[in-house]
Amino acid sequence: MSGPSIRLRLRVSPGASRSEVVGRFGDAWKVRVALPAEGGKANEALIALLATALDVPRAGIEIASGHGSRDKSVVIHGLSDADVEARLATTAGVA
Repeated sequence: MSGPSIRLRLRVSPGASRSEVVGRFGDAWKVRVALPAEGGKANEALIALLATALDVPRAGIEIASGHGSRDKSVVIHGLSDADVEARLATTAGVA
């Protein structure tokens, strides 16, 4: 993908009652996803949630590390760090 890309740290809680961006968690963002962490379902739900929250195509988001962990690193293509931070803050209701 062309354009800017950033690496984002996340703390993901699978099996939540609903999928949502919660807010900051130290230097990461805390995210809840409704699907369980089995068979990659939670990772797919995470990508769908981020694509909606950031208004980017699903193909513009990739999990770089932490596929089987609650602590993940994702790469977001097509947005700057400031854009991602602002959009996540708005989605979480902290902006």
